[in-house]
Formats: sequence, C-alpha cells, structure tokens
Amino acid sequence: MTGPVRAEDAFDVAAVHAWIRSTMDIPDVEPEVGQFPGGASNLTYLLSYPDRELVLRRPPVGRKAASAHDMRREFRVQRALKPVYPYVPEVLGLCEDHSVLGSDFYLMERVHGTILRGDLPPDMSLTPAQARELSTALVDRLIDLHRVDPGAAGLADLGKGAGYVARQVRGWTRRFAAARTDNVPDFAAVTDWLAAVQPDDVATVVVHNDWRFDNAVLRGPAVVGVLDWEMATLGDPLMDLGAALAYWVQVDDDAIFRRARRQPTHLPGMLTRAEVVAHYVERTGSRPTDWAFYEVFGLFRLAVIMQQIYYRYHHGHTHNPAYRDFWTVIGHLDRRCREVIAAPR
Repeated sequence: MTGPVRAEDAFDVAAVHAWIRSTMDIPDVEPEVGQFPGGASNLTYLLSYPDRELVLRRPPVGRKAASAHDMRREFRVQRALKPVYPYVPEVLGLCEDHSVLGSDFYLMERVHGTILRGDLPPDMSLTPAQARELSTALVDRLIDLHRVDPGAAGLADLGKGAGYVARQVRGWTRRFAAARTDNVPDFAAVTDWLAAVQPDDVATVVVHNDWRFDNAVLRGPAVVGVLDWEMATLGDPLMDLGAALAYWVQVDDDAIFRRARRQPTHLPGMLTRAEVVAHYVERTGSRPTDWAFYEVFGLFRLAVIMQQIYYRYHHGHTHNPAYRDFWTVIGHLDRRCREVIAAPR
C-alpha cells in the first residue's frame, strides 16, 4: 500500500510525466502519485496512469554515502538479472537528466502482490505450517540468487573479486566512523574483533545485500518478486546471509530487539535464525567455520546502515520521525555484537 508523498520527498510530477511521455507510449494525463512506506534509503513511488502502474526509484535528499544511491547501477543490475533470475521486476527506463527531478531516477513495472512489513496485513493470517513454508521460500530464493552465474548474466564486472570479506569489514568500519554521532558507542571492540578473525571468501556470487521480507513480493506462500537492488554486488554468500539474519528477529529475542522488528519473523512456525543457517547449509553445502563472525558482521552492518540514516536525521537533513530513536537501537546492536563475540563455542 502507498500513502501520500511526504513533503520533503515531493517532486515535479509534470516534469517527470513529460519525460515518461518522451520515452514510452503513455496517455497525456498526469499520474496520481503515492509513496511506498519505508524509504530510509532510496525512495520509491507509485505512478498510477489510467491503464498502467509504474514504479519510480530515486535517491533521497541530503547527505549520501559516496558509493550509494547509484540509480544507473541499480537499473543495470536488474536489467541484467531479469533473464536468469525471474523474480527481478522489469525495468523500463533510466533518466540521467537532472533537470527533470534533480537526480537520476528509473522506472520499472509494478509487481503485484503482498509485501510483509512489521506485522501481517489485517486480512492475512498464517498457520505455523504456512509461516514455515513462507520463510523457507524466502531463504530458497536467496539460494537461487547465489546460484546465478555472474558471467552468464553479464555481471562479471559488478564487483571487485576476491577479498570481499576483508573489503566489507574495512568499508563498513570506515562508514561508521564517518557517520558516527556523539550519542552512540564507537564499536571499537566489535570492529577490532571482525578485523582479527575474518575468514577468507567462501565463493564469489551475486549478493543482494538487503534480503528481507519487505523487499519480497508474495502471492500466497510464493515469492514472485524481489525488490531494492541498490546494494547488489559480487561477494561472499555467507556475508549476504549474515546481513539478512540481522533483521530476523525471533519471538525469544530481548525486548529492545523485538521493538526494532521490521518483518513478521516472530510468528509461530517461522524458521529461527539457526534453522535458516541449517537450511542454507544443507541446500548449498557452504559450511562456515565459525558462524559467529557472519552474525556479528550482519549486526554491525545493520548498525552502520541505521547510523547513516540517523546521521541525516540528527543533522536535520530529514525530519522523518521514524528515525528519531535509531540511536538507541544502534547502542543495543553494539551490546548484541559483544555478547555474540563473548559467547562460548
């Protein structure tokens, strides 16, 4: 479901409509525009024409990480993956003329279905068996992505090759330092540990890097679409899985982590984090020597993402109240990382 466009995220609809008319056959009637919820990073809008619905993706306003919000890259990844990974939406056009909207943006077809966020929609219910089937399907679609041949998809140059784990540890450590505010921990113990125990890459595959239920479009228990490819690259599949499980809040997690839940992974029947890892290992044969590294990396990476968003709120670049208390969750993630590091194994 979409809502009204937030004032700070509004754009010149007439200019965008004129550009669309110049690139495809669309009636000369300006679309109704709604904004999809979320939008903590790139922003997503629904453009409703009388006989067609288009989705527009654009960067946010304000401070941006140097390598983030690359619309051309996001467009290219989806166009290349579509023939070999059918869950990618069909992309329709990329605009690099900043006089239209103030930044690059692209259009894609809307994939109809249900997107799960914090809780199930009021008209939806899941038995434990259905919840297990659905959570397993989400993990299976990640496995399918990791089995894509990057060369066959024309994406062999998407990443930098071997050394992904080390680059990720260094890169996310730098990003946190650049975005840190004075009300969050320094994560020094966490980053020192990650640097000291990091393993070699287990493989180089296409990784999504933002794998969650709210980036999946469902029809019943089936995943029919996967959205938000802005962070996709070539990398280590276990790092992708670890990043995904940082969002996988369980019913037995502590109260602070449960309050930060963004997907209904707490429901009876949903795979636990341990069961997700076991299922992934069983189907792929990729066995981590120490899963704690990937778990801590995922939690730290989530903390950095939240901190980059919170930095924008802290400095007045956005006024979205959803970001106001991110700093408290970031502090909690530091504690969780240190608990995993200290746990016997």
